[in-house]
Amino acid sequence: SCGYVVQERGVDRGPEWRNLDDEEDRSRAGAPLSIMYRDHGLSTIIDRIDEDAAGRRLPKEVREKLLRLKKLDATSQVSASEARNLQQAVNILQIYVDKLRLSQTIAEAAMLIYRKALKAGLVRGRSIRSIMAAAVYAACRLMGAPRDLRELEKAYPIVKRKTIAQGYRLLLKHLNIKVPVADPAIYLNKIASKVGLDEGTVQEALKILEEAHKRGATIGKDPVGMAAAALYMACQERNQPVTQKDIARAAGVTEVTVRNRFKGLKEVFEGQPLAS
Repeated sequence: SCGYVVQERGVDRGPEWRNLDDEEDRSRAGAPLSIMYRDHGLSTIIDRIDEDAAGRRLPKEVREKLLRLKKLDATSQVSASEARNLQQAVNILQIYVDKLRLSQTIAEAAMLIYRKALKAGLVRGRSIRSIMAAAVYAACRLMGAPRDLRELEKAYPIVKRKTIAQGYRLLLKHLNIKVPVADPAIYLNKIASKVGLDEGTVQEALKILEEAHKRGATIGKDPVGMAAAALYMACQERNQPVTQKDIARAAGVTEVTVRNRFKGLKEVFEGQPLAS
């Protein structure tokens, strides 16, 4: 448990079906509350239909009055600077959700983190998109579905990896977010599938990582780099014709990273080979 509360209590978001009168339609609940909206979805919006309940077109003077009300309503939705800020943040978040296929849970966690950052004054003097990107990165890790910085940069190239990393460290420092350390093993299948490695090689790499963890060799190391190095070592042991360059490209790290982590693993197992 990381100790970071995304939602305090479970809520049934479905409609209420009790029949309190003789009406056939027993559903009375409106749209569910959602942190994805700046006001949690509690505001109302005047629609664009210019007809009455019977479907008759409204008189001209009524339509003109409604038009003025609609304009006023639309303006009031984004009148405050905080509201405009949150709306822009939601729009940016939606880009990440669409490009990375993020779940609703992750999206809401990211929005909650962003709201906390806004309340703490962390967005002041910084770009909304950089803090939102950092919030997405943090939410993915909190929800046990970590994404690489390169994936976030590819999804929204305007925000670079370095900027996301800086924003992430800012959030960790000021919002007291406790993110669990990523396990290198969770990256094995993704890297292996890009290179075309078989299940046997993945299992061998998993054994390497487990043993390296027992010997303290993974502490403080980049989990993606460790996973890449373990796969490369497994390929070597199984005589798979895969290069460090192949593994590095699939993992989204540099060849130098793979080489250094591989060298470190070799030193760990030197004189104490991996049990078969």
